[in-house]
Amino acid sequence: MDFKNRLYLILAGIFIASLISSNLIFQKFFTWTPFGLYTFELSVGILPYPITFLVTDLISELYGKKKADQVVLSGLVASIFVMAVVMIANAVPQTDWSPVDSETFSNVFGLFGPAVFASMVAYLAAQYIDIRVFHFWKRLTKGKHLWLRNNGSTIVSQLVDTLAVLVLLCGTGTIEWIRFWPLLANGFLFKVMVAFMDTPLFYLGVWALKDKIHEDPDEEDWEKLSFNQEAI
Repeated sequence: MDFKNRLYLILAGIFIASLISSNLIFQKFFTWTPFGLYTFELSVGILPYPITFLVTDLISELYGKKKADQVVLSGLVASIFVMAVVMIANAVPQTDWSPVDSETFSNVFGLFGPAVFASMVAYLAAQYIDIRVFHFWKRLTKGKHLWLRNNGSTIVSQLVDTLAVLVLLCGTGTIEWIRFWPLLANGFLFKVMVAFMDTPLFYLGVWALKDKIHEDPDEEDWEKLSFNQEAI
């Protein structure tokens, strides 16, 4: 297997691991006050989740939209599989000598239906929007301004993600509507901060890896666009 395919598998593995871990640990909430300016109240599931957008941006840049879409679909299948395994593990009876009893296991890994449904809907909407906005900016700038497509796509998709989760959770009664705006502000502001913080990592990844891929995955699309414009 050549470097290009090995790298793609590694990035896909990081993406799926980040996605699944965020779904498994979302039940715990924490507070964070950066520089004493603002106190965030967030689920710990939000910690690995922004990594998924950094990875899809890298895959989009290095391999193109189709490969990024494939990773998103793979992440959905993997998440459903893990949820099914956890549900079965939660349902089977414990032994008398089990170091973890059923109640503790359920409290830690039990998946609440509306929360999981909201997470999956938001995940699909946000990731597919992220990929398409990324390539919109890439076409518009003709491959220039990495920071614009990285941050522009991530900020839009993270807003969609946060809105979709909260609307579904509040709509199903899982969370009271009175907490909608505070949670929206907390979640979105945190994700925007992370989006700006991961920009150097995106630049570093593209700088270190672009030449090793030895192709521009969007070159054919740009040629078609140029041809259509000339024809018009």
